Parts: sequence; C-alpha cells; structure tokens
Amino acid sequence: MRDIQIGNKVRLARIEADLTQQELADQVRVTRQTIGLIESDKYNPTIKLCLMLANVLGKRLDDLFWIAGFEED
Repeated sequence: MRDIQIGNKVRLARIEADLTQQELADQVRVTRQTIGLIESDKYNPTIKLCLMLANVLGKRLDDLFWIAGFEED
C-alpha cells in the first residue's frame, strides 16, 4: 500500500480571511503551532478540526483539503 499524501490550502484561506495563525488557532481552539504544522503539511488534523477550519474560514472542506496524487488502481 502506498503512502497517501494530503494537500491543503489552509494558509491561503487564512490569509484571504485576513487572520493570523494565532487568531485562527484561537477560533478553532488549538495552538498556533498546530496551525503552522497543518499549513506546512507536517500534521494531519482530525476531521473535526478540518470541519472547524472550513467553517471559520468560510470554505468547503474540499476547498481546503484533498488527497494529492490519488488515482484508483
């Protein structure tokens, strides 16, 4: 089984919403470091956190997250 990579546009959406990492973190109740790790693809958030991020940023879940390079075998 190959490793599945998750892509995201959290940083872009955060900037579009004119929020700092700390402001976004406060709204979804995580640390600023967690937001930084998500934005740099070093942490895969739970579905609950993904939904909270989408809600705060005014985006659909699939606007923020997707499976990168996934093709059906």
